[in-house]
Amino acid sequence: MSIVLILFSDFMLEVQQLAVNYRGIRGLDSVSFRVEPGQLVGVIGPNGAGKSTMFKAMLGLIPKDRGVVKYCTCPLHQQLERVAYVPQRSQIDWDYPITIWNVVMMARTRQLGWLRKPGRSAKELVKTALSQVAMYDLRDRRISDLSGGQQQRVFLARALAQQAELFFFDEPFTGVDTKTEAIMLRIFDDLRQQGKILLISSHDWGQALSQLDRLLLLNQRLIADGAPYQVMTPENLQQAYGATLQTHWQPRFDSNFFC
Repeated sequence: MSIVLILFSDFMLEVQQLAVNYRGIRGLDSVSFRVEPGQLVGVIGPNGAGKSTMFKAMLGLIPKDRGVVKYCTCPLHQQLERVAYVPQRSQIDWDYPITIWNVVMMARTRQLGWLRKPGRSAKELVKTALSQVAMYDLRDRRISDLSGGQQQRVFLARALAQQAELFFFDEPFTGVDTKTEAIMLRIFDDLRQQGKILLISSHDWGQALSQLDRLLLLNQRLIADGAPYQVMTPENLQQAYGATLQTHWQPRFDSNFFC
């Protein structure tokens, strides 16, 4: 039993005392947590809470002030081939002239190398990923011609085609339609069942809160970490959102959430 536990712990994602400062302004303050394989973890907090900053610092996309981020006991930024990261839609150039197929194929090109032509296996992976998000029939369209929800589904397909072990989604539900949200939640659950690690940020989870294994409530520091019903208390929310809680955001739960 002890050997099994040791091997399982080796595949954890571990964040220790992660801190980020921009020119003397605190962006993130000593955040620590662990995520086990097969967990779907939501990251919630007000605008400017540091959700995107935390993801980027964990992946080495921005410099951190201090802290350690490990996966399989090694620094995460040295293993980015095992990571799929989907940034906020506002950070993507949607006018770039590229087709849906080629956007998703970029995931395989990164794995194979830019000078190697994708073979049958890569093409099958891309086809499968696009079919999973109901976008295969539109594969020859340009990404700029799609709706916001369709664009998000394409980048979800690209993440799937990477065959990653860790998935980071930054505000994936912003500006998407009901169909896209349902597809994303189904795929997130499938990835969880496969033993993947998923971190998904949002400022408003709504009904999807009940599907999470854990919730991290963030506002520069980690205010609470646990099951959603444990985290979403009036006291914790007041700490995170302060006086703006009543006017800017209200958690929505179904009638069975606290049962």
